[in-house]
Amino acid sequence: MSKNEDLVTAAHNIFPGAVNSPVRSFRSIGGTPVPLVRGEGAYVWDADGNRYIDFVGAFGPLITGHAHPKIVEAIQKAAADGTAFGAITPTEVELGRRICEATGMERVRFVNSGTEATMSAIRVARAATGREVVVKFDGNYHGHSDGLLAKAGSGVATLGMSASAGVPEAMAGRTAVLPYNNPAALEEWFKERGSETAAVIVEAVPGNMGVILPDSTFVETLQRLCKEHGALLISDEVITGFRLRYGLSDALPGADLYCLGKVIGGGMPIGAFGGRAELMNHLAPEGGVYQAGTLAGNPLVMAAGLAMLDILQETGVYARLEQVSSFLENGLRAAIKRAGVDACISREGSMLTVFFRKEPPRSMAEGQESDTAAFARFHRAMLDRGIMLAPSQFEACFVSTAHNEPEIDAAVNAAHEAMRAAAGNGS
Repeated sequence: MSKNEDLVTAAHNIFPGAVNSPVRSFRSIGGTPVPLVRGEGAYVWDADGNRYIDFVGAFGPLITGHAHPKIVEAIQKAAADGTAFGAITPTEVELGRRICEATGMERVRFVNSGTEATMSAIRVARAATGREVVVKFDGNYHGHSDGLLAKAGSGVATLGMSASAGVPEAMAGRTAVLPYNNPAALEEWFKERGSETAAVIVEAVPGNMGVILPDSTFVETLQRLCKEHGALLISDEVITGFRLRYGLSDALPGADLYCLGKVIGGGMPIGAFGGRAELMNHLAPEGGVYQAGTLAGNPLVMAAGLAMLDILQETGVYARLEQVSSFLENGLRAAIKRAGVDACISREGSMLTVFFRKEPPRSMAEGQESDTAAFARFHRAMLDRGIMLAPSQFEACFVSTAHNEPEIDAAVNAAHEAMRAAAGNGS
C-alpha cells in the first residue's frame, strides 16, 4: 500500500468522510482524496512524491503560490515573538489600516474565517435595521452558519427552508433564497417583503457554484431596491477581495458592508468584515451587537497578511495575473474546440471554471445542467497528467503569480488530451 493510501485509510478512521471539509473528499467526482505534504510556488507534492501543477491554491488564498519566501519569513519572525496575546498588536493595527485604506471601509473587524465574517455582518445588519429577514441567492455560498444554510422555498416571495440536517427550520426561515441574476425575482420579493428585509447578501462574483458572472441589470436592480426599501447590501468578497484587484472588486460597488478573507491572510486562517463607522459601531464594546474571537487578529496571521499586501502592491502584479489567466483560458478553449466536447470557460480575472455545457451558466440552475460525469473524467485525466484542479464541477480554479508560461503550457497540453477523455474518446 502506498503512503497516499495509508494516509487516506488512517483519515477514514479519524475524520468523518476522511476529511475536515467536504469538498476535499473528491466524492463529487468519484475519486480518491490526494494527501498533500508540500507546496512550493505553482507546485504541490503528494505523500508518494508525485508532483502536480496546482490550480486549487487552497481554494483561493494562495494568489502568490505556495510558501512564498516573503510570507514564510514574516510568519517565522512573528512566531519567534509569540503566537498569540489576546491583546492589540502593532501588526493588527497596521493590517487593519491598510485594508481600510485600500477598500474605503471606515471600520473593520478581524475574525478567523469567512463564515464568521458573513455571520457577523448579518448580525450587524439586523441590529442596524431592526429587521430579521435576510435574502441570499441560490448557489451563492457564504459559509456554514445556520441562518445561511437555507434552500429556496416553494415560491419567490417565500422564506427559505433548512438545507442541512441540524439546522432548525426557524433559523432557515429567516433567510429567503432567490434565483441569481434574476431581476424580476428581486422586484417581486421587495414588492411583497421589502419592509421585512434587513439585508441582501451576495457574492461579488460567485465562485462557489463555479465562476458565474453577474449581469449588470441584476446588479443595478439589487442596488436600487436595497436603497429604496432601506435594506443593507452585504458584498461577500471573501474570494474576490484583493484577488481581482488591489482592494475590493468593482463588481458590486456601493455596498453597505463587505466581507473579506482568503487572500488577506496570506494562506493563514482569516476573515474580516467592515463598512461605514455608523454601522460597525453597533459592535460591542461600542454597541449592543456581541461578537468576539480569542484568536482574532492573531499576530502570525497579521504578519502573513501584511507580507501578502506588500507583494500585491508591487508594480504589474495584477496585469501579469490577467495575462497568464488569459493564456490559460485561450488554451482551454482551443482544447475544447479540438476535442469537440460540449464545454465552455467562465472566467473573471485569475479565477475560472470549465463547465461541461455549451454556454456559460447565468445561475445555479443552469450550472446544474452541466455534464458532471464529463467533468469527473476530465478531472481524473488532468490529475493523471500532473494537473490538480478543484475536485468539483462547481468550484473555481485559481491562477497565481507563481504560474508562468511553462506551467500554463503544461496545463493546456494536458487539457488537449483530457478533453478527449471527457468526451469519452480517450483515457
